[in-house]
Amino acid sequence: MENKFQWLTRGSVELPDLDYPAIESWIQEVANLHGRICGPMAYIFCDDATIIDVNRRFLNHDYYTDIITFDDTRGRLLRGDMFISLDTVRTNAEAVGATYDRELRRVIIHGVLHLCGINDKGPGEREIMEANEDEALALLKA
Repeated sequence: MENKFQWLTRGSVELPDLDYPAIESWIQEVANLHGRICGPMAYIFCDDATIIDVNRRFLNHDYYTDIITFDDTRGRLLRGDMFISLDTVRTNAEAVGATYDRELRRVIIHGVLHLCGINDKGPGEREIMEANEDEALALLKA
């Protein structure tokens, strides 16, 4: 069976030290809990220079962010590409007093939750997203 997940890098970063099979199982478990199934997903780990370029080029946003999710979901089948700035993940972890590893896992699942249709920009949506992130993180065994 073809692997649904791609783990890639852009810019000056290396792949994070993760237990990728465990992370993939976790992502599938979270998707299933939201009534979805995992299709092809690419995680592109990058640096801040790359994330701001992507943000400017594709979204016309001129700021750094931890993740940009390009959603290609088809019905229940989750599909998409997620750019994650490891620089911003580290900065955010320090700012909120979290470990880098926990913050990275939070951002990884944040993208999946976006693919599941959970937003975080409108009134009250941030709290809903954070609650879903916390529930997902509680399931992680890696």
